[in-house]
Amino acid sequence: MNITEEVKFYYGKVLRGSDDLKTDACCTTEDLPAHIKTLMKDIHPEVASRYYGCGLVVPELLEDCRVLDLGSGSGQDVFLLAGIVGEQGEVVGVDMTPEQLEVARRYETWHQEKYGYARPNTRFLEGRLEHLDELPLEPGAFDIVISNCVLNLVPDKEAVLKGVFRLLKPGGEFYFSDVYADRRLPEALKNDPILYGECLSGALYWNDFQQMAKAAGFADPRLVTDRPLTIDDPAQQGKLGNARFYSATYRLIKLEGLEAYCEDYGQAVRYKGSIPHHEHNFALDKHHVIETGRMFPVCGNTWRMLHDTRFAPHFEFFGDFSTHYGIFADCGTTLPFDDDRTESANSGCC
Repeated sequence: MNITEEVKFYYGKVLRGSDDLKTDACCTTEDLPAHIKTLMKDIHPEVASRYYGCGLVVPELLEDCRVLDLGSGSGQDVFLLAGIVGEQGEVVGVDMTPEQLEVARRYETWHQEKYGYARPNTRFLEGRLEHLDELPLEPGAFDIVISNCVLNLVPDKEAVLKGVFRLLKPGGEFYFSDVYADRRLPEALKNDPILYGECLSGALYWNDFQQMAKAAGFADPRLVTDRPLTIDDPAQQGKLGNARFYSATYRLIKLEGLEAYCEDYGQAVRYKGSIPHHEHNFALDKHHVIETGRMFPVCGNTWRMLHDTRFAPHFEFFGDFSTHYGIFADCGTTLPFDDDRTESANSGCC
């Protein structure tokens, strides 16, 4: 089976809307924040009806940013972010499915007028995500790259991660939702067009994703949110056996010099409460929910993820890298839906 052609056929010819999906893998079910719900009202109904995302890919502080959406489909996430980055920002969508791109391009002017912009701040490119270097995209030109339930559909996932790293500015981030498996899946399942098209049999095993991200240059992947997936079709569930699947959002930040482990340098941060819609706390990731005004000890990597990125103006920083105190206390790898994990009340590093 030619996986790429099968995916194009599934999303271009088989699926006519989200109601045609057989699982909830490619379907956002999480509660949307109030300000996102308001913005969603500005999305054209036809664009929304052909949406197949598995999570919310709206990171903080996007005003005036350049954003790249991988696997943009009918354009819902592109148009949603276009309303957030503002007229001086730009959102570029890349997709390989002509039918989806036709829908997105048809409503570019519609959304421009909806937002009251003098010109569109969106554009859509046709191409494969494994070959981002062949598209008219300048290296180091993007503040944010997003993707919503697409990486699992790409055969060469490592090439996508390396391409993203190349396109991001220093301090930029790959903020994306995707489907993951709790084990390595049999190769034979990848030849099932329904399971692959439904974002399941192409899903990465957790640890393989972690190693792949690090090899691409993202030294310290951070899990932001996660949820288990259900498969209502008994026939499809039977093919998958005991494998379990999760939708998870990760934040991969491009910073040179991040360490392989969380190291303790006696540092801390204090959040000012100044990021819009996050007045009481800010969640860098699942382990770092930083309360406004409270001194919050952090490892060296977390300190840099806040100090050397667009988040810096919203924090006070304490300490430096002059003294090393060993491994940051209770440090460990976070896996999605790890309910048995014990978290520290004073620190997010684990």
